[in-house]
This record gives sequence, structure tokens and C-alpha cells, in this order.
Amino acid sequence: MTKEENEKRLAYLKSIVARLPEKPGSYQFYDDEHTIIYVGKAKSLKSRVSSYFHTEVDRFKTKVLVSKIHDISYTVVNTEEDALLLENSLIKKYNPRYNVLLKDGKTYPSICITNEPFPRIFKTRTINKKWGTYYGPYSHAASMYAVLDLINKLYKPRTCRQPMTKEGVKAGKYQTCLEYHIKNCLGPCVARQSFEDYQKNIAQAREILKGNTRQILRDMRAEMEQLAEELRFEEAEEVKRKYLLIDSFVSKSEVVSHTIDNVDVFSITNDEKVAYVNYIHVSNGSINQSFTFEYKKRLNETEQELLQLGIIEMRERFNSHSKEIVVPFEPDMELENVVFTVPQRGDKKTLLDLSLMNGKQYKFDRLKQAEKLNPEQKQVRLMKELQEKLGLPKLPYQIECFDNSNISGTDAVAACVVFKSMKPSKKDYKKYNIKTVVGPDDYASMKEVVHRRYSRLLEEEQPLPDLIIADGGKGQMGVIREVIQDELNLDIPIAGLAKNDRHRTNELLYGFPPMSVQLKTDSELFHVLTQIQDEVHRFAITFHREKRSKRALESELDSIKGIGPKTRDGLLNALKSVKKISEANLDTLTDLIGAAKAQIVYDYFHPENTTGES
Repeated sequence: MTKEENEKRLAYLKSIVARLPEKPGSYQFYDDEHTIIYVGKAKSLKSRVSSYFHTEVDRFKTKVLVSKIHDISYTVVNTEEDALLLENSLIKKYNPRYNVLLKDGKTYPSICITNEPFPRIFKTRTINKKWGTYYGPYSHAASMYAVLDLINKLYKPRTCRQPMTKEGVKAGKYQTCLEYHIKNCLGPCVARQSFEDYQKNIAQAREILKGNTRQILRDMRAEMEQLAEELRFEEAEEVKRKYLLIDSFVSKSEVVSHTIDNVDVFSITNDEKVAYVNYIHVSNGSINQSFTFEYKKRLNETEQELLQLGIIEMRERFNSHSKEIVVPFEPDMELENVVFTVPQRGDKKTLLDLSLMNGKQYKFDRLKQAEKLNPEQKQVRLMKELQEKLGLPKLPYQIECFDNSNISGTDAVAACVVFKSMKPSKKDYKKYNIKTVVGPDDYASMKEVVHRRYSRLLEEEQPLPDLIIADGGKGQMGVIREVIQDELNLDIPIAGLAKNDRHRTNELLYGFPPMSVQLKTDSELFHVLTQIQDEVHRFAITFHREKRSKRALESELDSIKGIGPKTRDGLLNALKSVKKISEANLDTLTDLIGAAKAQIVYDYFHPENTTGES
């Protein structure tokens, strides 16, 4: 598009904006092919739409949207609530490119009560309101199965799919099936259960699915007492059985407060690309619905905008008419006959915290699911988190960690482990024998090894690490810094993992002078850092043990006069240990090293069999 064409486009759009009314409504933006690319709502159409064309608009994504607009249409409504509802329906109808994308719960199951003379009750993922009434969806399958199990135990609704009418039952058109004979059905098909009784059971099942269990319990208790007064004890016992089942079910549900009834609760959990809006409905003091919707952002939408969208979407989806909505902040919207509450304490604050916890858990579950499908996503997330925590100039793709190992200065060794993309790169691990340090001096040993490691990398022009982690506190960090910055003039970030009095790693250190970094010890990132620390411990100690063991073996065999290194190594390669060499018979040793040397080794380990001259 040329500059002249763009100026002509903007002039046309501004002429439309100038004519917009100062009334609530919904507006639609179109591209050059007259496809709707964005749907919005406003208290005042003129004020809202004109804001897109102000020169001070600084959101990059908004500027991109405006560059695509070629036409504008709008619909005036009476109230802001109507504007919200209209916006929601248009977004679902046209799925515009720049609107927030709702990943709705169509894949989650719901419970259906069919529109039949003898309704059936079952779970389904297909929603067709011509077939029946739907309750849900249920994001927690166990909750749905618990409700279905309760209804089946209480009312035993039919499960057969044959069309059934009152006239057909009277005419004797149907026969009982296996479900009747195993007592999972009361036999309405052959009039063993009356039409009226079946309808009464279905009505009570509907109330349970709505969460109105308290009223059912009250009615049942009154019926039970009435039957007992009339001495109809068997029928009273059956009502009591149902009463206890419902009461047990209610006691396991989340009871909030008997003073809270018919309240909606909404919370929002946000990140850079996705928002999670959780909805909880409380009826008769108990939570009977909890669901989290996921919204993929398209235009840097604010929490205000996303929460508004969530409130309208979920109240419509779950057919809620609650007069009170509990929210984390006052939304910039008005709904007819609805009060918004932002609680600071008490039961409603507990409810809000519970909703927020559900939203965070859903976010965590989605993240885990995505990382399971794409493990690299988790590694990148952890690297970004570490980069952010330490303020690193670039992503810490390659991390190296050092550790020393010795016993009173003997057999002193050191080890370096390398992690790439938060995973061990074992082919890059390095072992070091301490050469210049005498006695148990960890700082001097660390200084030697770090200098050897990075002077060689520089000499061979190998890539340097993005972060060095010292297995220790400020002292080890200082020693490494002396080598890296003062001696080698390198700019490599250095962190440290410090231990507490119980010798447990409890903090991450960084900076100069080193400062504690705010990082929870039970976090995933801290777990990975301690994994690096544990790995370098393991590698260093294993190398130290190998060296001690080799020295012990060599000193034992080297003390045999007449046996040189070549013979020693041949015996160790064949028999694996000094113990097995000492236990070998003369023939075995002869086969391995010849008769003369075999006799020398055998006599060394079996002096009692040696016949010396006097």
C-alpha cells in the first residue's frame, strides 16, 4: 500500500469514527477482503473506537491491527450488559483473527438428561440442546462420576436406548432387560415403576445436578417423618437410605458457609500469552461447579478485559443468574441486578482464594502437559527463569560446576560437570588430578583447576560457559572470580550454592559482593540447581575413589619383586582384582604370565607353601 493509499484509508475510517454515536454498543473492524478481524464493545462507541486512531497509541499489536482495518461497522444497544453479550456472541460466531481466543471446554464431558417421556441420564461430550438439558462441563472427571454414581444409586434411571412412551408401556410393547434383573433399573418399561414416580426421581436428580441438595434433604426428612407417623416403615426406610446417600455425598463436597447461597466467584491468572479465568458457583453453601477457561491473548488484553469476557462467557455457558459475583477487583462493567463484591476477609475471601488456587493449578497442569509433549519447552522455561533471577545478559545454555575431593590432602582430585539446556552433557565432563597443591587446601585446588580449565578453553578456542556455579558460598565464588576476571580477564557470570548449618543447600548466591537470590528451595529451578550440585559431588567422589583404589592395587602388586608394570596390568585385566589374583592357583597364573613369574606371584600370596633354603 502506497503512502497516498494509506492516507486515503485512514481518512475514510476517521470519517466513520466522527459519525459514531456516544452510546453503548459493539463495533466490528474489517480487512481489505471485508472479513471481520476484530470485535469490540464499548460504553461509548465514539470514544472507544476513536482511541485506536490516536497518534500516541504505543502498543505494537494495536498498531498492527489498525494497519489492517479497511472498514468499520457497529451495533447500538441499550445497556453495557447488552454490549458485552453481543460482543461475546459475535466473537464466537466469526472467530476474528485479533480477538482473544477462547479454548473452551467442548472436549470436557457434561451430564445430559434427555427430553423423553422417560428421560435417561448419562455423560456426553456432544452438546445438542434439542436432545436434552446439559449440566457441566466437568473439568474434573472424578466429580462428574461421583454425581452420576449418586444418581444411579438413588434413582436407578433407565439406561436402555429404546424410545419409550406412556402409551407404549400401557400397551405392553416393551420387555425388561438385564439391568432390571440385576436391580440397576426399577422397570418403568413394564410399569413396575410408575410414570409419576419416575418423573419425581428425575426432578430430584435435576436438583442434585444444580447443587440444590439442601432442599432435597429437607423434603426427604419431612417425607420420612410423615411415613413413620403413618406406620409405613419400609417406605420410610427406603427414603432414609436415599437421605443418607445424599447427606454423605454433600459432606464430601466443598462446604463453604451455610450463609452463602447462589453466588458466582471469578478469578484470573495471567501470563504473557495466556490468561486462565476460573469460575466457581456456590449454591446452598456448597460449591457445585468449578471450571477454568483458557484465553489465548492476541492484543495484549488487560486483566479487566479478560475478566469481563470470562464473566459473560461463563454465566451464559452455565446459565447462571446469581445476583452476586465475587471478584478479585472491581470490573469496569455493569450487569443488571448484579452486585460485584471484592472481599478482604471472611468466607467470601476464602472462596476467592480457592478460585485463584484452582486457576493456578489449571495453569500448572497445562504447562506440565505441554512440557510432557515438548520437553525442550520446560528447559527453555527454566533457563529463562534463571536468567531473570540473576539478571544474566543471555540465556544460561551452558552451565559448569566444580568440586574438589580429598582425604586429608591425599589423592586430591577435582571434577567439572557441564549442563547444556539444563541437562547433563556427560561427554564434556572433566576430571583433574591436583598437581600444585600440597595438603587439604580446597581454595587453592579450586583456583588451580579453574585456571587449567578456562586457559585451555581459550587456547583451543572452545566455547565458554554462560554461567559458572561454585559448589559453596562466598569463599569459593571469590576464588573463581580471581581466576576468571583478574587473571584471565573473562566476563563469565558466577553463582554459588551455599549450605546451612545442617550441611543442606539452602540458598543461591550471585553478584559482587555475593547476595542471596530470592528463590524458594522447593521450586523446580532450585531442584535443578541442586541436581547440578549433586552431580558434580558424585562425579568428583567417584573419581577420588577410583584413584584411591588404583593406588591401593598398584602398591600391593608393585611390592612383589620381579613383577613389573606390564605383568601387573595383565593380571589385573584378566582377574580384575588383587583378591582374585591372590586366590588363583599356580596353573591359572602360569597360563597368564608364564611359569617363572607365576611362581613368584604365587609364592608371594602363599608364603606358607614356600620351601626356602636354610
